[in-house]
Parts: sequence; C-alpha cells; structure tokens
Amino acid sequence: MLYIAPSLLAADFANLAAEINRVEQAGAQYLHLDVMDGAFVPNITFGPELISAIRKCTNMIFDVHLMIKRPERYIDRFVKAGADIITVHYEACENPMSVVHLIHSYEMKAAVAVSPKTPVEHLFPLIEHIDMALIMTVEPGFGGQSLIPETIEKVSTLRRYALERGIDIDIEVDGGISEKNVAELTSAGANIIVAGSAIFKSKKPRKVIHQMKDAAAKNPFKG
Repeated sequence: MLYIAPSLLAADFANLAAEINRVEQAGAQYLHLDVMDGAFVPNITFGPELISAIRKCTNMIFDVHLMIKRPERYIDRFVKAGADIITVHYEACENPMSVVHLIHSYEMKAAVAVSPKTPVEHLFPLIEHIDMALIMTVEPGFGGQSLIPETIEKVSTLRRYALERGIDIDIEVDGGISEKNVAELTSAGANIIVAGSAIFKSKKPRKVIHQMKDAAAKNPFKG
C-alpha cells in the first residue's frame, strides 16, 4: 500500500498545529519527523519535546527519522514522545541490528536508513528484522535538495532482493520528491513517499497528494 509522508521540516514552524491539520485533511497518512543533531548531519532541527507537543494535534502515524549519532541513547525518549516508527541510520550505529532489537523491545516498528553513498547491500542482513527500509534520495541534513537519480536503482535492488526471499517490507524514499518524479520511485519499488516542500509549500496540498497517489497507481513496481 502507498503512503504519503509530508516532512515537517518544510512546514511553517510558527503555525505547526494548523500546518499539520492542513496536510492531514489533504490526505496524508504519515508525518515524517526529521531529527538532526548537528553531528551526524550538519544541521540541527528538533527533539522529543516538540514531537510530544504536536502528538496531541493529530492521529497521523509519526514516522521519526533519527539523523543522530548513537541513536540508541535516545530511543526511549522518542517512544515516550509518541513515535510510531523509529528510523536510525546504518552509518550512525556501531551495531545496527542491536538498535533494531532495542526499538522492537518497546513494541515499536523499526527501520534503518542508508545515505546515498552507502551501498544498499548493507541492508540485506537486516531486511528480515526490520519493518521498513529508508533509501535517502538526497544527502541527509537539509530539505529542498534535488533527487539524486542514481539512488533510484538502490530502491529496485532492495525490492527485488526482498521479493526473491518472500519478505514483505515497506521501502521509504526521502529527498527531492514531488508529484513530478514520484512515478520513478514507485515503479522502482518504493511505497512510502516522503515529500516536504512539494506538500507543505503548496497552496493546494490535497491536489499534490492526489497527483502523487494517482502517479503511483499508474506506475507500480516493474520488477
């Protein structure tokens, strides 16, 4: 099933409750929450306190993307803040499998992300143990970047690997995605689409989300 996950990073932070309600009413099912620490990536965003504050504003699935070093130190805080899915970066963990097990110990969905320069094959040993894989289609750290075309093949490689082993897994893509290029990603095998500026900056987010879903429906995984 396809899910659209607007990235809060592109919202108007002076009016977060209204912004969240706007995209929820427009048909978004997930809210993508980018947590950056200024160490793993060269940017700082927000932490569990903000997530806890906005949890009461919406019933959307909170898709918490931790772009932080040694994320295992903070898993419990993001669980308490209201996360539904917690994603950690392969590159930020000394032992990604142990972090996945830690997330699952809280009865949470666990995901692992790879940055553009990290071979997707690093996810192969984890794929039976995670609920979602995140393929970054831009370098992590800032919104508003253009999609890196070479990352699309990573999506296809992972989807084929999973299908060959009978593994049903969500594959999320994040970075530079809009209604204009979403078809390339769904035909490659992605089914959770993160979009920031394309949705939050639009005057008609419902139309954008509809166009994205329509493009995805017309361009399923090609194998």
